Amino acid sequence: MPTETYPQRHARLQRLFTRLGQQLPEEMAGFAKLHRAAVVDGALPAKIRELIALGIAIASHCEGCIAYHVHDALNAGATSDEVLDAIGVAIMMGGGPGAVFGAEALEALEQFEAESGVS
Repeated sequence: MPTETYPQRHARLQRLFTRLGQQLPEEMAGFAKLHRAAVVDGALPAKIRELIALGIAIASHCEGCIAYHVHDALNAGATSDEVLDAIGVAIMMGGGPGAVFGAEALEALEQFEAESGVS
């Protein structure tokens, strides 16, 4: 498969999740409900919740999760500096592997910003 950008990966995963939802409607509906509940404004605003999820995505070495949570953190109002701070904390918690996936998250941030024209 040719190299895809993080915005392309995000779009591809959305399409795949739709297909998976057709095959596993109850499971994916349950996951979607959990996801919505976990990132809604509460004691922590949605953007902070997305930044936490991004840190976990980096520490878990999940490129698809990085694509989703950089995208969703930006959509929730996180700034580039806030995303970078979250990447820094994830690197501290994840050491060398955290640094590798932190670099992936930086690339995702740059690609999403370039796509939207925001910097």
